[in-house]
Amino acid sequence: MRRLAVIAGSLLLVGGLALVVVADQERASAVAAVRAQIAQVQEQLDATQGANLELAEKLTALRSQIAEQDAKLADTTGFLK
Repeated sequence: MRRLAVIAGSLLLVGGLALVVVADQERASAVAAVRAQIAQVQEQLDATQGANLELAEKLTALRSQIAEQDAKLADTTGFLK
């Protein structure tokens, strides 16, 4: 009876260790997947920021043109040309 208890305890211990190892591997793979997603999102963010800078430059130029045109339209005396 004692041998049976030792064998059953040993099997439970080995099974528990195997379960812990599998869970740790799954956690490690999940962490790696999240890191890959973070890298992908960071690349997309960098690309988007570059595009936003280009658009901001165009917007600044357009606002300057609008300001010049407003100044010309507001000049009712004709002194500004």
